[in-house]
Amino acid sequence: MTTLQASAQKQLRQIVEQIERLEEEKKALSADIRDKYTEAKGLGFDVKVLRQVVRLRKKSQTERQEEESVLEVYLHALGMLTDTADLTRQADHMIAAE
Repeated sequence: MTTLQASAQKQLRQIVEQIERLEEEKKALSADIRDKYTEAKGLGFDVKVLRQVVRLRKKSQTERQEEESVLEVYLHALGMLTDTADLTRQADHMIAAE
């Protein structure tokens, strides 16, 4: 088995330790986010919808519109869309909420 030079070992150790610290920070942030959703639920907000709003806010308006268009096509093809105007109003309402 090949061994690393001392300088390479040191670099590797530093990288691994940095990754471990970042993983711990990520774990703490995940717990903080969970706590915020719990707080929102306690205030009467629908957490499932809140998660969707957060996800939508990460996207551009163009991306959201493209997704809505594809969703409309799929729902129509499955016979689940009775009124396209109703779906458009719902999408517009979600976008305006941002």
